Amino acid sequence: MAADSTGQLGFGFAEERPVQESWLPDPDDIREDAQAILASARAVTAENMWDQRTYRYNKVVFPNMTRWLPDEEREQLCFEFFKELERIELLMAA
Repeated sequence: MAADSTGQLGFGFAEERPVQESWLPDPDDIREDAQAILASARAVTAENMWDQRTYRYNKVVFPNMTRWLPDEEREQLCFEFFKELERIELLMAA
């Protein structure tokens, strides 16, 4: 088998690959997911509580997911979400 300096065993590893563009999430998808979590938080009642796992997950995920949105929009959504979390925490403590 002759050595080929352009690729290893014909797999083409030496070939130049196109530069991959960095991946950014679609703001519309982020908005949809954030609104769904916010609606779920608003639906929490003493009879329909989040479990601890859901509470902790959403508390971490929501602000992280909204960082892909414009600042003003992110701040408003987080304000509304954390207001709901305060209400949920009061329900959980009761």
